[in-house]
Amino acid sequence: MNDKNIYNLDSYHYDLPSHLIAQFPIVPRDQSRLLLMDRQSGKLADRIFTDIIEYLEAGDSLVLNETRVIPARLLAVKESGANVEILLLRRRTDGWEALVKPARRLKAGSKAGFGTESQVELEIVQELDFAGGRLVAFRNCHDEQAFIEQMGHMPLPPYINRNDEAGDREQYQTVYARENGSAAAPTAGLHFTRELLERIHAKGVNLTTILLHVGMGTFRPVKSQDIREHSMHYEFFRVSEDTAMMLNKTRQEGRKIIAVGTTVVRTLETIYNVQGGFASGEGETNKFIYPGYKFKAIDGLVSNFHLPGSSLLMLVAALAGIDATMAAYRHAVEEQYRFFSYGDAMFIR
Repeated sequence: MNDKNIYNLDSYHYDLPSHLIAQFPIVPRDQSRLLLMDRQSGKLADRIFTDIIEYLEAGDSLVLNETRVIPARLLAVKESGANVEILLLRRRTDGWEALVKPARRLKAGSKAGFGTESQVELEIVQELDFAGGRLVAFRNCHDEQAFIEQMGHMPLPPYINRNDEAGDREQYQTVYARENGSAAAPTAGLHFTRELLERIHAKGVNLTTILLHVGMGTFRPVKSQDIREHSMHYEFFRVSEDTAMMLNKTRQEGRKIIAVGTTVVRTLETIYNVQGGFASGEGETNKFIYPGYKFKAIDGLVSNFHLPGSSLLMLVAALAGIDATMAAYRHAVEEQYRFFSYGDAMFIR
């Protein structure tokens, strides 16, 4: 595919029958399907997720994002009686960045409550520079996190056509989730069980973690016909000294660094320096990876199947090649793989 086409949004479209969009996860989670792709040959193999252990070797590093999804979807009522919905995206010192709907009813200065038994109010402090974006603040709330845990709903994506259920509190969360802060799950990690991770570790594979809180940068749709005009929103990340040391050791020993999810890829590619290697630190990244990008930090990727035209699909195409990626997605459709957040996985190696 020529350069003109790899930057064209239409090149990232594929036909997906709606019945292949997973509405519930596979139980147990490690029994989902796994599409294996060899980057050198482009060959595909249909496996089960637990088979991933066969393709990891002692000394490799498997990098996990230990962010924890908060029940970030809040249902509230305006003083007029109108129902509104707020999706909390990112905590700031002056409030929360959020997506609200219907946005036209929530202008700066608007307030919404949570029923007669609660004194807590949500105030719209400011309109932000993206569609439906607002800065919101809780009023009369002594413990925001406790209130969100009590009143919030798990922020299942809109293509899951049902209300969240009690089971989603556990299932829409990786087993290694640790620090609150995400408005969506790093879904590639949903396939790992504690038992599978223990088996991988026992094989001599290093299990190491980064933190990136998933927000608008990850799930905002690409609307520019020339994808190079798309700009990502910033998301918070942190990399520990232990992780940086382990990844540098992996490189020095000639072993592979396998990212579990696109959030891990973007974090590692943000912090890696060709001269200095990996370094610890924290900050915000708006790194947008698409075909033509030269990877420096990773050697392989575990990923779910992503929406047509999404920045996540473009990242996968940058790693595997756009033609090979779209061929793999067509194969997944033909073989009735399950797509998106609660769907099956792909391992590009």
